[in-house]
Amino acid sequence: MAARGDYLLAIDQGTTGTTVLVLNRSLNVLGRGYSEIPQIYPRPGEVEHDPAAIWGSVTAALAAALRQASVSASGIAAIGITNQRETTLLWERATGKTIGNAIVWQDRRTAPVCEAMKEAGLEPRIRERTGLVLDPYFSGTKLRFMLEATPGLRARAERGEIAFGTVDSFLIWRLSGGKAHVTDASNASRTLLFDLDAGSFTDELCRLFDVPAAVLPEVRGSAEVLAVTADVPGLPDGIPIAGAAGDQQAALYGQSCLDAGDAKCTFGTGAFLLMNVGETPLRSRNGLLGTVAWRIDGKTTYALEGSAFVAGALIQWLRDGLGIIRSAAESEELARSVPDTGGVMIVPALVGLGAPHWRPEARGLISGLTRGTTKAHLCRAALEAIALQNVDLATAMQSDAGRSMTQLRVDGGAAANDLLMQLQADFLGVTLFRPDMIEATALGAAKLAARGVGLEVDSATSTTTRMGIFNPTLDVPSRASLLERWRQAVGKA
Repeated sequence: MAARGDYLLAIDQGTTGTTVLVLNRSLNVLGRGYSEIPQIYPRPGEVEHDPAAIWGSVTAALAAALRQASVSASGIAAIGITNQRETTLLWERATGKTIGNAIVWQDRRTAPVCEAMKEAGLEPRIRERTGLVLDPYFSGTKLRFMLEATPGLRARAERGEIAFGTVDSFLIWRLSGGKAHVTDASNASRTLLFDLDAGSFTDELCRLFDVPAAVLPEVRGSAEVLAVTADVPGLPDGIPIAGAAGDQQAALYGQSCLDAGDAKCTFGTGAFLLMNVGETPLRSRNGLLGTVAWRIDGKTTYALEGSAFVAGALIQWLRDGLGIIRSAAESEELARSVPDTGGVMIVPALVGLGAPHWRPEARGLISGLTRGTTKAHLCRAALEAIALQNVDLATAMQSDAGRSMTQLRVDGGAAANDLLMQLQADFLGVTLFRPDMIEATALGAAKLAARGVGLEVDSATSTTTRMGIFNPTLDVPSRASLLERWRQAVGKA
């Protein structure tokens, strides 16, 4: 369909808050709004969000972005959505009322279910069909848990009264006034219910996870009109919702990693390294994930992904948990005040270890403490830990893909930390490219939405085309020694 306006609206609904951008046809940001989401921790290992808080953060950020942009909402050509992916919600189809809180992707409460399924010998089949590992990270066991936690809910789900969604589905439902229950292929591929080869949810996987197919959304493309707005505060009815992708896939698209072999790493709450592998799904032999990158014009592009659960969240823990810094930005200043970590090493397994280890039982570790250890050493060790995790991911990815990584594009909030980026380049031994605009997830959503309505964009003069470059400076023996110490520490976590 032809676009009717000159502006794009990108909604980036993340783990700790929602960012909304208003962009023009040159993909320059005219307005930005942000609203935090309270984190709910019922018990150790459990993380929840109030769905009303998710929606409230979207409407608050939307209003702030439009105010700053000083443009009429009637000029918005399309809306793109990107989202925290595996977070799981249920709601009533008839009323839109949500069923309890959302269970967040970081939540580990279904680890016993995953272990029981592994013991039953189901993991190899699940990995072959979905490209994923059998882990509490994904939506399948979360959904099963939620259906069993409320008496009578499973029966209602089987009757078609209950809808399941990841955050994209929930937002499209709310933005469309309850008229569309859809998801895109990238988000669907994160549920453990989506078959990579079939390109759809399957009855076999639903049976394995004891999930009624009646709760599932329709799987659509990542750049097409999925619905139109209805009864959204601050927006006119009828604006096309024309782009949707999980946050990491959107960042891959936003960073223009459009060819096989292109790779990016997003430094957010966690760290997520993705490589475009083309139009044939690739199953990892080294603990990574095979996933859909996007589906456009009926063609699916796939990716390999490695996820470290804790990245920016480690700096938040230094601030909120230990109280040794007042702001995330202070971590870089303190870390630069010392030449090294003084022998301190941190393994940030605060919610278990993700790829390529997949050890939900692992717990965080700080080693090498002495009487001379200061908060500056801890800050530097934290930055090194974030970068070292990604070396594990990159090593596994290069083995799976059968190609060397010669460069890496980076984005996300923590990518603004220059020291962290230099450490990452040093530890990987490759050059990093960081765009001036590091909100690549939202940019990807905007670009997908533009494509979905046929809006021509020209980013030649955009801040998204300007890059900061970080070249490796660490010598090979020093890098090898550090990586060996890291491997030993991870083994003890």
